[in-house]
Amino acid sequence: MANRELVKKLYDDIWDMPLVDLHTHLDADHLAARGLHDILLYHMVISDLYAAGCPDGERLSEEPTEEEALYRLERAIPYVKHIRGTSCYWGVRIILEDLYGWTEELNEDNWRECHELIKSKGCGADRAKEIAKMAKIEKSSTELWRAKGHKHDDMLMYSLEWAFFCRDQWGINDAALLELEHAWNEDIPGPPLPIGIDPAVDCAYEKKIKTVDDVKAAVQHYVDHIDYDKVFSNASHFSTTLNYHDVTEEDMVKALANRENAGTWERDVYANYINTMFLDKVQEIKRTTGKEIIIQYSLGAEPLPHETGSYMRPETIFELANIIHKYSDLKFEIHVASLHADQAWCTLCRELPNLKLDGFWWHNFFPTHIRRIISERMDMLPSNNIVGFFTDAYCMDWCYAKAKMITVQYAEVVAQKIEMGQFDYDTAIGIVRATLDVDRKFFRLDD
Repeated sequence: MANRELVKKLYDDIWDMPLVDLHTHLDADHLAARGLHDILLYHMVISDLYAAGCPDGERLSEEPTEEEALYRLERAIPYVKHIRGTSCYWGVRIILEDLYGWTEELNEDNWRECHELIKSKGCGADRAKEIAKMAKIEKSSTELWRAKGHKHDDMLMYSLEWAFFCRDQWGINDAALLELEHAWNEDIPGPPLPIGIDPAVDCAYEKKIKTVDDVKAAVQHYVDHIDYDKVFSNASHFSTTLNYHDVTEEDMVKALANRENAGTWERDVYANYINTMFLDKVQEIKRTTGKEIIIQYSLGAEPLPHETGSYMRPETIFELANIIHKYSDLKFEIHVASLHADQAWCTLCRELPNLKLDGFWWHNFFPTHIRRIISERMDMLPSNNIVGFFTDAYCMDWCYAKAKMITVQYAEVVAQKIEMGQFDYDTAIGIVRATLDVDRKFFRLDD
């Protein structure tokens, strides 16, 4: 146990550092919480409640009506007493206490009052800026389609999160083609396909991919819609359930001919062929024009009925390493939801200069995991290879909570390293600042 005075001093100094939130889902139409549902029914807390016995495990609608929000809250509240020890509920408490002055335990008698209190504060830019200032968050990246007319570009930067060429969908072996068709049929980049699609309902597209020429046209359409002046990254998922290897055009012709009866071989061919073509084009743009976009992959979270579970095939690590090495002109950043694989990813960062590791994603966003990851990465990597902060939050309230939770873990880990003589206090502060500052240039904050 580290000296508490040292931990407190570190916490105070780290909390004062400016932050750039590399990955969120903030929406320009409602940047802060719209009500208690945006706080208590954040999807990670829903999983806690579902495990406790709550009958609802699915996410709320993107734009829930008040009726839906109240219905889901009423069904969830009886199970809150079972999750008070989880770190996700710690985040709920941080938000309610720090941002709304609410210190009571939520129960059947008071939750509606709390809901109305949160609604009364508003969910617009003024409220979000107030919260961001408290958390020292200078800029947040979100999906491009959530810009909503770019009315809050002073707060937001953007990532293209449109089609996930390497994301598996449960029982759908042509998912990569459906993802590409999804983008091909839109003139303006929109929301990505969700997990758990019904192809007959969600993918009834006018333009369908039947030939290799269709694939080439669709990939070119996607690349042509990368606005390098507006987006700094292309964010997608890299499923560990797929097998990554070189495929030929002949392989793709054969796989397309069998689309109606596609199996796992065809599934892997579709994903590899499309992803390779996409990366080829992005790398060529970088070489010929100097324009660049970071390739962000999430890994280690694969579909379950409502959400995902942590899963990582050991082979995936070196399959992705081969891709990162092949595209050495591109910058890759990955966020991993598999704790046991983090050490292996650190070894790759030591040998692949164009690879960085990002923060603590989904199934790794728990204090014990965060501390281990911080400690391990500090031991193994230079500070400019570690992206120390992103929240994956859907409202600024959760950005604040996660900033505070991460700051606590940094203080605990760094205090122990100081006490065992790994570095002194000033060096420690410099290292933490560097990990929290590593991607400022992509947000053009220092221009």
